[in-house]
Amino acid sequence: MASVLVVDDDAHIREVARFALARAGHTVELANDGAIALDRMARGGVDLVVLDVLMPELDGFAVCRRLRADRTVPIVFLSSRGEEADRVLGLDLGADDYLAKPFSPRELVARVAAVLRRTGELARRVEAHPLLELGAVAIDRDRHEVRVAGEPLQVTATELRLIATLATHRGRVLSRGQLIATVYGDDHHISERTIDTHVRNLRAKLAARGADVIETIHGVGYRCG
Repeated sequence: MASVLVVDDDAHIREVARFALARAGHTVELANDGAIALDRMARGGVDLVVLDVLMPELDGFAVCRRLRADRTVPIVFLSSRGEEADRVLGLDLGADDYLAKPFSPRELVARVAAVLRRTGELARRVEAHPLLELGAVAIDRDRHEVRVAGEPLQVTATELRLIATLATHRGRVLSRGQLIATVYGDDHHISERTIDTHVRNLRAKLAARGADVIETIHGVGYRCG
């Protein structure tokens, strides 16, 4: 089981999430605003963050940006705004999942379990083949790092799984469905547009370093050459 930090300014939401996740066996800590959450994250030991979007002063998107500056901890957003633009923005910022309010406690537990399962599966694959290379791009899954020409590139946990999957099948075209199955496992609520968003973000980061290693095969999917 995992250590989960639940961040929400609504005491009722915090308690519902705490009860559901604790009942599922997780250790749960609570924070009622973004600043407290960042202070807690600085001490380490958190395996996953459940993060509300709409909080006063420091909202969830701002917290996510700061966490993604130096951490790959999985993040599940909670938000009363379920519009597609908000979900896409959350994914753009590096979230691993996005759950609209009001939510079912059982679904929250299932989403958290799916994200943790993907993270655990990645760790197990790392033991056998920790280092992958694509020209100047090196994916060190043991260290959870991507480097371009020896310099670290900040990526999210999902982006790391994605490029590692493509690199493992170098030269082979993987459909969006195959990427969902490999990167997300049995988490079937993930859409093909979600994969496109993660690929777009990852390609932009690589391109900024002069590394164009992901190719779009129109009507089929993606591959690393």
